[in-house]
Amino acid sequence: MKHYVLGYFLIAVGIFGCMPAPASDEFPQDLEALNQYIQSKKDEARVLNQLIKDAEKKLGDLDPSALVKPKTSVTSMKIERETFQHFVDIQGNVQAEDIVLASSEMGGIIISMNKKEGQFIKKGQLIARLDTETMDKQIQELEISMDLAKTVFEKQQRLWEQEIGSEIQFLQAKNNKERLEKSLETAKSQLKKANVYAPISGVIDQVYLNTGELAGPGMPIVQILNTSRVKVVTAVPEVYLGSVKRNDIVKIRFPALGDETEAKVSLLGRTIDPANRTFNVEILLPNRGGKLKPNLLAEMMLMDQSIEDAIALPTYLVQQEVGGKQYVMIVNPCETNTCATKAYVSTGITYGGKIVIKSGLNGDEEIIVEGARSLSSGELIEVKKQS
Repeated sequence: MKHYVLGYFLIAVGIFGCMPAPASDEFPQDLEALNQYIQSKKDEARVLNQLIKDAEKKLGDLDPSALVKPKTSVTSMKIERETFQHFVDIQGNVQAEDIVLASSEMGGIIISMNKKEGQFIKKGQLIARLDTETMDKQIQELEISMDLAKTVFEKQQRLWEQEIGSEIQFLQAKNNKERLEKSLETAKSQLKKANVYAPISGVIDQVYLNTGELAGPGMPIVQILNTSRVKVVTAVPEVYLGSVKRNDIVKIRFPALGDETEAKVSLLGRTIDPANRTFNVEILLPNRGGKLKPNLLAEMMLMDQSIEDAIALPTYLVQQEVGGKQYVMIVNPCETNTCATKAYVSTGITYGGKIVIKSGLNGDEEIIVEGARSLSSGELIEVKKQS
């Protein structure tokens, strides 16, 4: 009986298969005739498909093993709900917490420089010395005038006590002495400012003037950086104004160093920059070993969303049909076997290689991982254990 069924099937296939396919120029040229031709061929195909199904059913009755389809080996994973956090990466850079320009309060030629670029200097150490020859001569002249004024005053004072001379003479002598005392005191004070001392401890980052050059009042001579403590400064778009607060813990990443750390937000800018609609955020960091250099690129990872009890899957597991529908392949029982089934889903935000599943899954499904992209819905599968 088995052979008869197969014979009928092969005869039918042979009949249809041996029918020569008409050339395109043999198709009816009339529109109505062509429609009738197409419909007749569809009817023939429908009859052939039904015949094939009947033959396969009969074949399965006679020899069940003949219709057993091979199973595709796959791996799977159980869904685990989690707290999904979404971060925004915002670029910034490292800046020194203390950066000071050391300058002289008086003008003059620099006659000596005790430190060079890159050297560490302590607060109060001498950096540069200015030429004081002119100031020294002025002080000497004032001291000579002071001696004379003091002598005149003492004589006028003795005469005044003896009621000799006028009061005006006595007061003029006294005023001249006191004026020269103040001038001498000011000149000596200015002389002390000829030496430039370090206002903070740190590293000399840049030298603006060297020995032999003229320094003016307030003109910077060196720039000193205190890099023992630095700060990361980022310009955050105003849309995230409500997502960050002072003392929030944020992650900081340094791509060039391959390093990552966590720290508190130490300062929020009080204004929005009208040019780019951002506000500044600063994070203070210790700089152990001096690894963090000023102007080093940094990335602040600002958490703007957190979803509790979320279903988040690796993004590569979510597939898309031609029509745009998204789905994942899940493990399902079918009759006595295990099948792959499409589960249509809607998705949300993504971060870190994961995507949030908003709907379509309950959270107790078993997701097919390896082999999912080559499967069709209803296909028999064999789930392997992951090593």
